[in-house]
Amino acid sequence: MKAAIIGLPNVGKSTLFNALAAAEVPTENRPFCTIDPNVARVPIPDPRLDAVAQAAGMQQKVHATLELVDVAGLVKGASRGEGLGNRFLAQVREADAAVHVLRCFESGRVTHVSGAVDPVDDAEIVNTELMLADLATVERALDSARRRAKSGHPDLKKRVEELESLHEHLAEGTWEGGRPVLPLLTAMPTLYALNVAEEHLATGGPADLAEQFAAKHGKPAVRVTAQLESELAAMPREEQQDLRKGLGLPHETLQRFMQALSTLLNLNTFFTAGPSEARAWLIPDGATAHYAAGRVHTDFQQRFVRAEVTHWQAFASTPQPRPDLKGRDYEVRDGDVLRFRAG
Repeated sequence: MKAAIIGLPNVGKSTLFNALAAAEVPTENRPFCTIDPNVARVPIPDPRLDAVAQAAGMQQKVHATLELVDVAGLVKGASRGEGLGNRFLAQVREADAAVHVLRCFESGRVTHVSGAVDPVDDAEIVNTELMLADLATVERALDSARRRAKSGHPDLKKRVEELESLHEHLAEGTWEGGRPVLPLLTAMPTLYALNVAEEHLATGGPADLAEQFAAKHGKPAVRVTAQLESELAAMPREEQQDLRKGLGLPHETLQRFMQALSTLLNLNTFFTAGPSEARAWLIPDGATAHYAAGRVHTDFQQRFVRAEVTHWQAFASTPQPRPDLKGRDYEVRDGDVLRFRAG
């Protein structure tokens, strides 16, 4: 699964990417510092994996990961190709979700493209460009459908009606989700990353308005101090912990962010333990034991007999937990520890 980091220039997209990926991509005080997208697989910290590994006596742990793409800043007119907009929007379309970074901090060193910090206005600029790009997509599809509908086929006429309705709602700015008849940028699951100053990590500042905006549109929002987290990510772990303690910063900021992204993508986590490592795996909510077996190894899926299932809490707290035996159609729960029996 892939998430695209989007937003206006100079809001902290690449800085957040560096913090999450422990990378060192350029971050400069100018628009379009990023042109070619930066890509990284980012682990999802999960304390349940630590508990499973400890209970199984495993030293090696492998976290589940999500792919993040750092897309260049979108500007007004991006839907018409301004600022390489067509290229950048194409990169967003390839993702399964969007992380929309909003600048919620003041800085005399980092200029704002609009001259003032206003995260709600910033969000509306980007969302408008996404909507205009979607309108252009629907218009092209509608022109094609109308030509084909001249054959009189009822299915094609219905397609035209659906596209006309979608076009009308997009043009009025009244479409707020649901199941569109085309893949749309505005329908993409979105997490707002509120890039705040240290003193506003918990509450206060422009992020308050941004949280209200996100809630109004039914989107999750997470506060993060991208610059500080990026600097901490470049340090050895012990130094990170000491500095966090000295500054009074919570350890779980990025963990909370990545878990919110996993939830946004409607993913569950299951665990395996053995023979040499404890590992976390991501699967879609509602996925079966047979599907999960294929994530671990195709042989387990092809020769599936049963799955031994223990919830992670029982696995971690019981010396010799008694697993439940489940068949191929068992829906894996978030937090299950699985061991597959193959014939």
